[in-house]
Amino acid sequence: MALGRAGGGLMSAVAVRDRYLELLLTQATLAAENAPLALDTLRAAARAQVQERAFPSNRDEDWRFTDLSSMLATAFQVPGTLTDTVLKQAKKLLADVRLTDGRQVVFVNGTFVDSLSNLGDGVNVLSQLAAAPAGLAQVPGSNEVFTALNTAGFADAAVVHIAKNTVLEQPVQIIYLTIGDALFVQPRCLVVAAASSAVMLVEEFHGNGSSFTNSVTEIWVHDNAEVTHLRLQQESAETVHIGKTAVSQGRDSRYRTTAINLGASISRHNLEVYQTGPQTETTLNGLTAIRAKQLADTHSLIALGHPHGTANQLQKNIMDERAHGVFNGKVYVPQKAQLTNASQLNRNLLLSPKSRIDTKPELDIVADDVKCAHGATIAQLAPDELFYLQSRGINRDQAQRLLIYAFAMEIIEPMTVAPLRERMTQYIQQWTV
Repeated sequence: MALGRAGGGLMSAVAVRDRYLELLLTQATLAAENAPLALDTLRAAARAQVQERAFPSNRDEDWRFTDLSSMLATAFQVPGTLTDTVLKQAKKLLADVRLTDGRQVVFVNGTFVDSLSNLGDGVNVLSQLAAAPAGLAQVPGSNEVFTALNTAGFADAAVVHIAKNTVLEQPVQIIYLTIGDALFVQPRCLVVAAASSAVMLVEEFHGNGSSFTNSVTEIWVHDNAEVTHLRLQQESAETVHIGKTAVSQGRDSRYRTTAINLGASISRHNLEVYQTGPQTETTLNGLTAIRAKQLADTHSLIALGHPHGTANQLQKNIMDERAHGVFNGKVYVPQKAQLTNASQLNRNLLLSPKSRIDTKPELDIVADDVKCAHGATIAQLAPDELFYLQSRGINRDQAQRLLIYAFAMEIIEPMTVAPLRERMTQYIQQWTV
């Protein structure tokens, strides 16, 4: 969709963006009409929120480093019925990413595929439920434009409910596959970990065409519960990926995530954690590794709301060629969140003089009895380290790979799902400068 004409003249940039958002909302509404479970009240409220907002531009502070204007040339549409050809391609992609143990929920172009999935106790999909589960679209931040757009038109959703005092020993893997061109897909996931429960959640996004993926994952971690969350975005190089992960933590709960961003031409992950009880532990680790002209944006918010909370964040970025990384991390510590401990660090490795990083770690502290620190580093491969390795008989290419590997493994090595850890290790080992 190019610039149109209004009143005999070119439409303004604002009008074009408004029109584009309207077209996306129309597509979302179409998907909602075909969804198996009606959510009329929820959908109507979300549509109203979208209509009150604007499609982001570089004039918006939260989007000034992430330009979405390239999307305006493509009229993304919701997928049609799955064909045998699409399912065949999906099976081929699954062969490389499916875990051998645990439960799997597989969506292809937004549609749940039962024949490719392996559900178990506590794992379901929205289309198989009689009514919307408690907690859907209730985590703070649901009125943001892309989150509301997802609520207005997601076709189906993964629903994970871990009962009180239940510990799932094996991971729950949710795989979203997008196959085709100019598709508008809106994955949705709701996770509820009841009191004193524990679950390992693995979310993976893959595809082989051009698409717009707009995903939302809501996670409720109730009192003394624990959720470990691994998120991998490895979609095709023509994809635009915008994702939201919103987490609410009760007292004494633990939420740990590792988010890895490798694919898409433009990707953005909005990660928001709200501590709603005391003695809450939050750990956010992330790794972005991009090249060519990719852009990857990580926006995070940790809102500590009670005493004795802890939050630790480490985001690492590797940029090569003309890649552009963005990090904006906010930690909010209000007056009532005394005796909290929060740290935030963004480390960036630029492998090319044409690569770029815009980083903005932020601490907003009102409480006076806290331990908080933040920082950011930007560096290239150190010549003295390369020289040292070469002096030990390692050629330059191998030395560069070794240093990149060491930089990335601080994020990858702690991942407790061995097949995913090994897959990411092999990916980084093959990285060449």
